[in-house]
Amino acid sequence: MSEPAGRPRRIVVLGSTGSIGTQTLEVVEHLNARSLGAFEVAGLVSGRCSDALAAQAQRYRCPVVTAQPGDVSGAASHTAGEEAIVELIRSEHEREPIDMVMAAIVGIAGLRPVVAALELGIDVALANKETLVAAGELVVPLAQRTGARLLPVDSEHSALWQCLRGARRLQEELPPIERDVCIDRVTLTASGGALRDWPIDRIADATPEQALAHPTWSMGRKVTIDSASLMNKGFEVMEARWLFGVEPDRIGVLIQPTSTVHSMIEFVDGAVLAQLGTPDMRTAIQYALLRGEHAAAPGKDRLDLGALGTLEFREPDHERFPMLGFAYDALGRGGTAGAVLNGANEAAVGAFLAESNTDGSRLRFGRVAELVAGAMESIPTTPIGSIEQVFDADAAARDWVRSKL
Repeated sequence: MSEPAGRPRRIVVLGSTGSIGTQTLEVVEHLNARSLGAFEVAGLVSGRCSDALAAQAQRYRCPVVTAQPGDVSGAASHTAGEEAIVELIRSEHEREPIDMVMAAIVGIAGLRPVVAALELGIDVALANKETLVAAGELVVPLAQRTGARLLPVDSEHSALWQCLRGARRLQEELPPIERDVCIDRVTLTASGGALRDWPIDRIADATPEQALAHPTWSMGRKVTIDSASLMNKGFEVMEARWLFGVEPDRIGVLIQPTSTVHSMIEFVDGAVLAQLGTPDMRTAIQYALLRGEHAAAPGKDRLDLGALGTLEFREPDHERFPMLGFAYDALGRGGTAGAVLNGANEAAVGAFLAESNTDGSRLRFGRVAELVAGAMESIPTTPIGSIEQVFDADAAARDWVRSKL
């Protein structure tokens, strides 16, 4: 949607105290201070009350919602609970139109707010992978019906967006690759995560601390564990399928250890167009907030190719990273398979990151993939007819994993 000239773009930030949320607010401050854009923070959402949220509430004086009850001093108003998140978006949009929702809540909890925004025709800057992983079959048609745009925030999908715009001289649209006879395939890159160079026989016994030691990116705990298993890249393959309408067999993955090349498109004549940059999420965030425009970014270090020297690429080892294959399998099955995959992974990763299980033991890293594979095999895939079916499949997957812990 386009906002009237002369007023700031109003934005609601979901997951405001997380990595993407805090960087989004930093980018907003940067753009406003340098007159590169005019933004008003119209609402903040966080999983819990914290000093960080209180400071944000004091700074922006806007409605605040938390998933759990608690006191947020400095908030213009404060409510708690999942339904309150949806109500914040609807009520603020009714009071004065919301132009964009930054969807940075981790996990399936981000799905309902994204659906609520799209139903109102509000553009969504999408940093929540699980929305399209679990419910792409519903979410993308909904956005098409209401005219709302899904603007990618993940660096890999932002890179694809930039490559496609460069190739086709598009102004704003996210083009469906399946209708482009010139583009043969796309390739997403992955750092390989904290365990990429470990002997394969040691990976299964990695501790949370070891799996969280990401070599290039600073991310939240759950996403970092998914990076170590390459589940995160599998989710991004599923996202690319829905964001760009590209068939799964035309989406490739390469390990690129320095996180310099973020994505590539390959044309039918063999030419390859890539997007390169430093591993800084603020670049992709700003590109989404500006709806596909480039501007000077906050604290941006320039990429020095001379200092870099070489670029290394590796094919992913599916024995080392079985979770990547699970994503392609879920795309092939369709329906609720994505919701089962995501729900099982969230439950298993949560158990891995927990201090201990009920018997005092720690869940092994290798057990995460085993549990996800078991859930995928045990829970039938059904067509998706409603968002409630997505949540039912998610709950079934979580229950199955918990029953095996």
